[in-house]
Order: sequence, then structure tokens, then C-alpha cells
Amino acid sequence: MNTTTTNPSAFQSRLKALDAYRGLVMLLMMAEVLELRKVSLAHPTSEVWHFLSSLQTHSSWVGCSLHDLIQPSFSFLVGVALPFSTAKRLSLGHSKTSLLIHTLWRSIILIILGVFLRSLGHPITNWTFEDTLTQIGLGYTFLFVLSLRPIRDQWIAFTVILVGVWAAFAFYTAPTELTSLHFISQPSFMDPHALTGFASHWQRGSNPAAVFDQWFLNLFPRENVFIANRGGYTTLSFIPTLATMLLGLIAGNILRSSSSDKQKVRIFIYAGILAIISGLFFSWLGICPIVKRIWTPSWVLFSGGFCFLFLSLFYTTLDIRKSSRWALPLIVVGSNSMAAYLLAHLVENFISTSLITHLGLKPFEIFGLAYEHLTLSMTTLALMWFILYCMYKKKLFLKI
Repeated sequence: MNTTTTNPSAFQSRLKALDAYRGLVMLLMMAEVLELRKVSLAHPTSEVWHFLSSLQTHSSWVGCSLHDLIQPSFSFLVGVALPFSTAKRLSLGHSKTSLLIHTLWRSIILIILGVFLRSLGHPITNWTFEDTLTQIGLGYTFLFVLSLRPIRDQWIAFTVILVGVWAAFAFYTAPTELTSLHFISQPSFMDPHALTGFASHWQRGSNPAAVFDQWFLNLFPRENVFIANRGGYTTLSFIPTLATMLLGLIAGNILRSSSSDKQKVRIFIYAGILAIISGLFFSWLGICPIVKRIWTPSWVLFSGGFCFLFLSLFYTTLDIRKSSRWALPLIVVGSNSMAAYLLAHLVENFISTSLITHLGLKPFEIFGLAYEHLTLSMTTLALMWFILYCMYKKKLFLKI
């Protein structure tokens, strides 16, 4: 990982749509510091705060919220950016072998960084591989190899992943003792919205990916024996996450193609609508529910459809119509996404604590006790953005 100073002309040639879309995703992630749920609980009768809180809350299992679209968008954009970065490096004389070595190194760094961030506050390393960085890292090298193949092979890989993942869940039957272990001896894992019928193959804690983690994660030194992830997240979700990145890769190739801007946008809109309808259709049939936490094939389609639509919106507005002034707050964050990610995970608490220590609580009490934390967290978010803005003005960007 290093901090680089980007050549101004090279920076200006970047697609603003990618930086703005990535900036929106990162701002939504950074905004977790607001903890709108606390305000909603303080105003239980307010429909407005309940709605805002729901946007910032992950679905309990089946379904989708705005917050659920952060990780697939980030993964999708990794795929979109890859054809551009690969073409740039090849034009500079790098060989495909050197690019593969660089990709492997980048994958390892992403995995290690993800594990490190998940280990903060633990007495020993918390070996877990379900967060955004490690999931991307586990699939990134495969994505690069596929990026060197014809688009036909990329679609074949995408289809094989979705069908293969679906079959692995559909033909798996959880042992009785496993179900008992998770849902009787561990009441905290009980799901009030337990799936029934054929959809139960994708139940929290009693699916093949969860069983794999019971074996795999216990190979590492741990504080306690691993039984199950409380949220139902799994390591093997990186495989269908690779399918999401492949959608991004295909979108990136379309952006780099000689097709007209209108054709590109039309493809993105049609692909987005078709993918959303397909995901909903398979979920409605009961053959594959939309579950973000285990990245079901229907989730790949459903969330990928929204990614295509978001990309079409930003591309039309920023790179076709050239209306970009409004997007500066997003571009500031999106052009330095790794720095934004680390700020949100490493510096957020430091900033909040410093504000309380040096300013005292009184400045944050002026709007009442219910909004005290919100005022503090909004100030923290603004300061994190200001740090990124200073880096943007200095053209300092954190790269892996």
C-alpha cells in the first residue's frame, strides 16, 4: 500500500462516473457513524426517522435495503475499473506476467487488511473472511485472469458460478444435529423469519457455506471455537461475489468499447432492469431467495441490476452531459476510496473522542439529548470528508 501523487492530466481523464458512484458507496458506508437507529429509538413515533434508520440497516435475511447495496456496488466497481487499469499498465510496457504477480500481491494485501480491521479490539487475530475487503481479495486474482479472456468466457464463468452455487445449496441437506446445534442450543441464532419449503436450503446457519466455515475457520487459532457467524455471513460468499465483479468487468469493457454513449447507457439500463426482474422472479418462485448475507445467485442478479442502473445514471450525468459540479463531494471520496475505507474503520472513533475531549459535550447538546450523538457523528463525518478533500486538493491518493 502506498500514497501516490497523480499526474493532473491523467487524473482529469478518469471517468467521473466511477469516482462519483464509488464516492456515493463510500459515503453511505462512512455514514454508519451517524447511527440513525439511535435517533429512531429516541423518537419511536416518528415515521421519518424510522424510514431513515431502515435505509441504514441491513435486511435481517431475505430482502434488500439501501445499506445492503454498498458491498455489491463496491465489488461491481472493482470489476468496472479493472479493464481501464489493465489497459493502462499494458500501455506502459508491463507484461501480463508482471500484472498477474501484482494482482496476487494486491489480493493478499486486501485479505490481510480485511483480517486486520476485523481483529481490532480482539486479544488475538480474528481470522474471518466475510468482510468486503477479504471477499474482494479472495476473488480478485480470478477476476484478473478472466479479464484476459474473451467476453464469451466471462459470461460462461458467470453462468457456471451462479448455477454451481445454486446447485451446491439446492442439493444440500443440513444434518439434524447441525440444525439443533444452531437453533436450539444457540437461541441467539434463531431467525423469526425462518425459510420454509425449498427455500430452506438457504437458511441461516444450516447451509453448506456455514458448514464449511465450521471446519475452515477452526483451522486457525481462535479465542473460542467457531460455531457460526451471528449474521450468517460466510467465507464462500466470495465465489458469488466474483460473479458480481464479473458483471462489473463486463460493464467496464462496454465503457471502453467503441459503442456510442447512447448505446452504452441503453445496454446498462436494459441489463439492470432484466437482472432485477430475474432476481425477483427466482425469489418469487421460491427456488432461490434474495439473501445478501450469503450472496445467493438471485442476490447477484438483483443487486447487480441496481449497479447497472446506478452506473448508467452517473455516466449519463457526469460523462455525457458533463454536469459534474454537484458531484464534487462524491468525487472527493470516490477518487480516494481506500483512504475513505481506512478512515471509517481506524480514525472515526479517534475523531469522535477528540471532539468530546477538546470541546466537551456541551456543543453537541444544543439540539437536545436525542440528537447529541447525531450532532457529534455528523461533525465526525464532516471532518473525515475534509481530510479526504485536503488529500484530493494535494492529489494524494492511497493505492494498493
